[in-house]
Amino acid sequence: MRLFPGLTGLFLTLIRKILFLWVRTDVIGADREELGLDPDKPVCYVLQHRSLSSRLVLEQEVLRAGLPSSQAPLPVHKGPRRSFFFLYERLGGLFRRRRAPVLTDRVRQVTDLAVEDPTLDVQLVPVTLFWGRSPDKEKSLLKILLSDTWSVAGRLQKFLLILIHGRNTYVQFNPPLSLQQVVEEYRDNEPRAIRKVARILRTHFRRVRQAVLGPDLSHRRTLVSSLVRTTAVKDAIRKTARDTGQKPDKVRAKAFKYADEIASAMSIVTIRFLEVVLSWLWNRIYDGLRVNNIQVPQDVARDNAVVYVPCHRSHIDYLLLSYVLYRNGVMPPHIAAGINLNMPIVGPILRRGGAFFMRRSFKDNPLYAAVFNEYMHVMFSRGYSVEYFVEGGRSRTGRMMPPRPGMLAMTVRSFLRDHRKPIVFVPVYIGYEKVMEGRSYLGELRGGKKQKESIFSLARTARKLSRSFGQVSVNFGEPIHLATVLDEVHPDWREEAYDADYRPQWLTGAVDTLADRVVTHINSAVAVNPITMLATVLLSAPRLAMDETLLVRLMNQFRDLIQTFPYSDHVTFPDGDGHDWLQYGEEMGLVSRYRQALGDVITLEGSNAVLMTYYRNNTQHLFALPALVACLFENYNSLPREKVLFLARSIYPYIRSELFLRYPIDQVEPVVDQWIDVLVRHGLLLSDGDRVARPTDGSDEAMHLHALSQCVIQTLERYHIAIAILRKHGSGRITAEELEKQSTLMAERMSVLFGLSAPEFFDKTLFRNFIANLCRNRILTKNSDGLLCYTKALDSVAEDARLVLNAEMRQAIREVTMLQA
Repeated sequence: MRLFPGLTGLFLTLIRKILFLWVRTDVIGADREELGLDPDKPVCYVLQHRSLSSRLVLEQEVLRAGLPSSQAPLPVHKGPRRSFFFLYERLGGLFRRRRAPVLTDRVRQVTDLAVEDPTLDVQLVPVTLFWGRSPDKEKSLLKILLSDTWSVAGRLQKFLLILIHGRNTYVQFNPPLSLQQVVEEYRDNEPRAIRKVARILRTHFRRVRQAVLGPDLSHRRTLVSSLVRTTAVKDAIRKTARDTGQKPDKVRAKAFKYADEIASAMSIVTIRFLEVVLSWLWNRIYDGLRVNNIQVPQDVARDNAVVYVPCHRSHIDYLLLSYVLYRNGVMPPHIAAGINLNMPIVGPILRRGGAFFMRRSFKDNPLYAAVFNEYMHVMFSRGYSVEYFVEGGRSRTGRMMPPRPGMLAMTVRSFLRDHRKPIVFVPVYIGYEKVMEGRSYLGELRGGKKQKESIFSLARTARKLSRSFGQVSVNFGEPIHLATVLDEVHPDWREEAYDADYRPQWLTGAVDTLADRVVTHINSAVAVNPITMLATVLLSAPRLAMDETLLVRLMNQFRDLIQTFPYSDHVTFPDGDGHDWLQYGEEMGLVSRYRQALGDVITLEGSNAVLMTYYRNNTQHLFALPALVACLFENYNSLPREKVLFLARSIYPYIRSELFLRYPIDQVEPVVDQWIDVLVRHGLLLSDGDRVARPTDGSDEAMHLHALSQCVIQTLERYHIAIAILRKHGSGRITAEELEKQSTLMAERMSVLFGLSAPEFFDKTLFRNFIANLCRNRILTKNSDGLLCYTKALDSVAEDARLVLNAEMRQAIREVTMLQA
């Protein structure tokens, strides 16, 4: 090294061991198979800036991982004495770099070797190292000294960084670059070949740094002030002043107050504090944290502004996601949080952890809307990662809720104004084996008032921290590139000019397409766990009780079904089998065992019977299509295959809308056809020429087919209730709102009569969605008075429903509605 030319290998080893008496590292990618290293080609590591400490950390980690040593000579003819090089020389004084960086001689030496010998291919492995990770650039000298930022640290600053952040060191190994492929284009022009190698490595390090640290942020107060000076906010200030008669200065002060209320104040100190606290918390309340497909955010965060769109089941969601990203080398996002969470003590911590706060409604407040829109535009145009929940609130039923278009529309409009930075949506499924707010959700589903967030509710939640909530899974789904969606909806979108107020006619269609894709991609990354399997099978039993042997066998068969024909490549499954899952459910206190001489019976008792519907609903969409096919054989011994396909295709649009299934309506028939073959292969259906039949009554297979049908039968019963009430009143006699109300009341009554333990059976939102779907499919129309009108097409829908409902349920509906058979 330049500073210590006489250092021997032994002395370097001694210094490294002394350094690691203090230093502790988190390492990503230090695995030969993960990196994809070719054992027949030499490996050369690349660090960005010359540093003795970085060199020592590199050697320590490659030795730990069993990778080729960085201190050994590069095994090529006339190769350098070490198998690593620094991209840049460190120039300048004691405290910081003072001049532009220059390439090291080793860059030129290695490139020259590849140019001279076309048969020589060196694998360049870029390695990035951070002494702590800071997302912010502050004016405070203390913060600059105590955090690793975008700037290059001087020698004294590096010493302080190691001293203060050495126990929070992050090292990332990245897939190798083929040196021969890089220089191939300029084999006859050595200087240009060197520049290309340097450019590619420089770009790579910049992308990794942005993914880990986030964009180089400006001071928060400067950002808040700049929002008020934007054209859109100035126009809103003038309009508000004119409409309300207030002085412009007073309105401007209000706009500044809004911006200050909204803006995040992300702090590395808070993030590190939260990492320590959350590590303790997860170990205390969870038995494990499973992360799948983490390479998705790691890859897209390098070149894009990322929008994380998780499902929303618990207040734990955003803490978990930020923690998982940070622990895996990706900068935590700025999180859209409801203003209700901006509580004393909690609010400031969340704000420094990356939260920005938004009011529930912007209606009748165009000034606030303008400020918030501009804040979001700054986030996206500068490449910050953002997180928001498209459902708007937490799901109380365990199902994906209908997406709300507000935040998605803001994102699309911001991208149309400035699309130089690509925007990629990353769907995230967060699955709990036992959700922390489960008991409070039960009260709300039974009609109780939603609990308001407060310090006291937080204190009540803290009392639960001694309990075990099982495992939790964080699955990253297939990313969605916004530009690709816009290309599909409106190929000429790049040719139009946009400003903050412009809303093209095709915008609504684009947002709807994007919303549908987001929620279906979230559902496509679902995590199946032992509790969801237990809930799915036990809730299919008429009295929520089942013989232990049958329960285990059914869980294994249901697992085999959805593994034989996977819903998507991103679905994950639990370890073990039905016996293991049952034992686990008992340990979690969610099922009860009734011991009996002829065989133990497993039951759901008390509030657990309702709570388990929440977990069944997490994965209900996986079983929707095979269960729909099974339903068609509830009342018929056999049907022509074409009739099965026709009925499934007719019902599918309504189920797809409710469960956000991934298959387009016009492409579902081949999927149903394949499911018929799968059910035949598993013995749950019989194939006889062009007809499909159910197994012999009383057989195990017939019992299993019936259990499978229960996964979706209540959804179809709900549809029949709404249709029955509509036909009772007659065409043009009832409004959509009144139909929704009466359907909800009738479903509640039916749930009591039939002992249904699923509160979502009478969820008015589901009826509202079904009625809206009937209108979209032109089964229903509204007249000038807003009353629902229908044609004979509704009769065919009602007739199809009769095929899947048992006689007892149909009779009960007729009695309540006085509808003639």
